Amino acid sequence: MSDNLVKTLSSIGKKTEVYESVDGSRLLLLPYGARILGLYAAENDENFYWVNHALEQSDSARTLFESKGWQNTGGDRTWVTPELDIFFPDYPRVQKHWEPPQLDASEYRLEKSGDGVQMGKTMTLHFARPCRDARLKLVKWVGPASNPIRYEGDMQEHLKAVQYAGYTQRTTLELTEEDSNAGVQAGVWNLIQLPHGGDLLVPTYSKTEPRILFGDIPPKYLICGEHLVRFRVCFPGEHKIALRTAVTTGRVGYLYSSAWQWSLVIRNFFVNPSGEYVDVPKNEPEDLGYSVNAVNVDSALGDFCELEYHAPAVGHDTGQSHCVDVSQVWAFRGSKESINAIARGLLGAGIEL
Repeated sequence: MSDNLVKTLSSIGKKTEVYESVDGSRLLLLPYGARILGLYAAENDENFYWVNHALEQSDSARTLFESKGWQNTGGDRTWVTPELDIFFPDYPRVQKHWEPPQLDASEYRLEKSGDGVQMGKTMTLHFARPCRDARLKLVKWVGPASNPIRYEGDMQEHLKAVQYAGYTQRTTLELTEEDSNAGVQAGVWNLIQLPHGGDLLVPTYSKTEPRILFGDIPPKYLICGEHLVRFRVCFPGEHKIALRTAVTTGRVGYLYSSAWQWSLVIRNFFVNPSGEYVDVPKNEPEDLGYSVNAVNVDSALGDFCELEYHAPAVGHDTGQSHCVDVSQVWAFRGSKESINAIARGLLGAGIEL
C-alpha cells in the first residue's frame, strides 16, 4: 500500500483507514467523501484504482481540498441519483453542474460493523424537479469477497498465477416517508475511477447501441457486438455513454496494462429491469431505464475511466423508502494469458490484440 498517499493525507488532516479481509485484500478508506481510494492485493502495493495526482504531494493535496470546485480524490465513490435533480441546481437550466459538498466533500462516520467497515451519514439534499429539500441516510459497508474462480477447475492454473483483491459493498439508502410521499425519488449510484488507457467491457443479453450522453466518440472506440459493448478508454476529451437496464447482465469489467502485466477489475451487481432506474439524460428527463454508465476522461479533470452502475430508486410511487444494494468488486493482476482467460470466463470477452 502507498505509504506516501497515507502520509500526504495525514499531513493535511485527512484521516484514512485500512481494511484487510481474510484473503489479504486491502482497502484504503477515506471517510471524507466516503471514498475507497485504494484496492490492493495481498503483499502488493500497486493500486488497482486511479487516484488524483494532486494527492502525491501535501501542497497540491491541500489546494484540492480547499478548492470550491469538485474535490475529486479518485477511487470508488457513492453518489445519489437522479443526477438531473441533485447535480444541476439551476434546473431547468443545465449549464451548471455542481457536486453537493454534503454528499461528496464532507466527513462520513466510520465504524467497524461485523466483519467489515462502514462509512455513513445523514444529509439533506435539494431535488430540483420536485423543488424540495429531502433528508436521506447513506451508509456504505465493505467486507470480504471470495475469489469468484476459486472452484473453477479449468481456471486453477490461472488462479495460481495471478494476484487477487476483492470486496463486497453493501450500500443502504433511506428516505423519510414524508419526502417519499412528496414526489422525491432517489437511487444508489456507485462509481469506480480506474487508470486511463484500457478497454471497458459490458456484456449484454442482446446487441445494443449505447446512448452517448456527451462527447463525440469515433466508431473505432465504441464497438457493439452481439453480446458485448467494448468502450476503448484511450483518447482525449470527456465522453460518457449509458446502457439500458433490460439488456445489461449485472457485470462490467475493465482491462488495462502497466509495464509487463495486465489488470482486470470487474464489478458484479444486481439488475432488476422491473425496478425504477431514474437517472436520465439531462435534455430528455422522460428517458428512463439506464443501469450502466461509462466515462472516458483525459482533460483538465484528470486521466481516468469511470465504471458506473445504478440501483433501482426508492421514493415517490415505488412504494419503498429504503433499499439495500449489494455488489462485489473482483480485481486480478498477472500475465496477459492468465488475465485474458479470466476475462473471457467472467465476462465472455477479453484482450484484443
